[in-house]
Amino acid sequence: MTEVEAVVGHAPQRVSMRRPSVELYLLIAVLVGILGGAAGVILHVAVEYFSHWPDWLSARLGAGAGTVLLVVIPPTLILAARTLAIHLAPEAAGSGIPEVEAAIEGRSTIRWRRVFPVKLLGGIMALSSGLVGGREGPTVHLGASVAAGLAERFRLTDNDYKGLLAAGAAAGLAAAFNAPLAAILFVIEETRRQFPYAQRTYLAVIVASCLAALLTEGIAGTVPQLLTLADPVPLASLILFLPLGAVLGCLGVIFNTSLLGTLDLVARLGRRGGIAFVIVVGAIIGILMGHFHEATGGGEHLVQELLGAPHGLTFLLAVAVFRFLLTLASYACGAPAGIFAPLLALAAAAGLVFGKIVLLVLPESYVSIPILPAIAVAAMGGTFAAAVRAPLVGAILTLELTGAWDLLVPVLLTCAIAHHVAGRLGGRPIYEALLDRKLKLAGQLPISHPGSGAGLGARSLRSRRRGTKPPPE
Repeated sequence: MTEVEAVVGHAPQRVSMRRPSVELYLLIAVLVGILGGAAGVILHVAVEYFSHWPDWLSARLGAGAGTVLLVVIPPTLILAARTLAIHLAPEAAGSGIPEVEAAIEGRSTIRWRRVFPVKLLGGIMALSSGLVGGREGPTVHLGASVAAGLAERFRLTDNDYKGLLAAGAAAGLAAAFNAPLAAILFVIEETRRQFPYAQRTYLAVIVASCLAALLTEGIAGTVPQLLTLADPVPLASLILFLPLGAVLGCLGVIFNTSLLGTLDLVARLGRRGGIAFVIVVGAIIGILMGHFHEATGGGEHLVQELLGAPHGLTFLLAVAVFRFLLTLASYACGAPAGIFAPLLALAAAAGLVFGKIVLLVLPESYVSIPILPAIAVAAMGGTFAAAVRAPLVGAILTLELTGAWDLLVPVLLTCAIAHHVAGRLGGRPIYEALLDRKLKLAGQLPISHPGSGAGLGARSLRSRRRGTKPPPE
């Protein structure tokens, strides 16, 4: 089965479907939160542990042999993860979020018996290799796979099945970042066109997210994962976040367009060309791990590293450029990995570049506080809002990750401007664009096509039935 066939296969067929009571449904959501959160924690802990392999090599083999293996091990791990996905579960390649959205929309089914082990093992191998990928896509897919298995066990109706998938996805995201509120909002904003809104399904998302976050906090603690100390921004300095948002809106559109273009380019290389591409990318990552580690890995700790010591403009610009290119190349390798974390790390570096330029242009008397941390935090939310087109999720996720709640207003302002600019430039949500690409390759109508019936609000659907022009959503 090809990747496209797996992603857009037939909708799940379940016999003898039943609708449980709200209480039983929420108990199932509790199981989803616990099991989905546990899967996310296992992935997180395993990747953190195995990611230290370069240090082990250096300590045991010395510089010479360690350098050779640095070039060999990353492409080997990435290629193994990619091969595992291709042969056992093609839909497990990449992020997994578009596949979950397709399942919630009823365009496909989640083959959880295959996806779960492939996503877990393949994700550990790929993310431990130094690949510029995030764990949030795999954890979302893992959580949805757990939900699919439980929905099958309890023979849930279609709407309850879709609601439980969303709860599993939220649990996975909450486990990845210890950000339950952002996980809930992600379902509201990102799957707003597919999610079956009802009291039971909405509560299931909240319950699963909270349980997954509690499980994560029990192991990793309650400290924000990217704790950033930033002073509140004075009112007079808020104007700086308007051009920042505009720049990030452009960056988000460029990133999305470049990512889709890279995927098309690698697809045209064919099977052998694709393998060669993976080997080259893996070798480059290995070399950089030994000489420029800031350009490799998911980037979860990069924000704190960049803010923890003074860096020059040239260095920050190099980090931003390298991470931009390697994020595109890493995702195109086809291994199980997401783009959330790399996008946030790229945004932080780009924000610091912007901040450094601001400090060069403006007189010192204008900026009364150390503004760079605030700009870096706001840039993370703004870039997410522009690429994913979910401004509220971008703002809340950034604040939950960094703990910088004093920056709520500048972060919201940056996200709103970035979202607006991206929309004016014709930017589309990256996960919707990725799903549309796969649907088109399969010869199906994309979700954004009027004839597909997807992506339309209630007013638009009523207008289609009346034969009138739909009002703006």
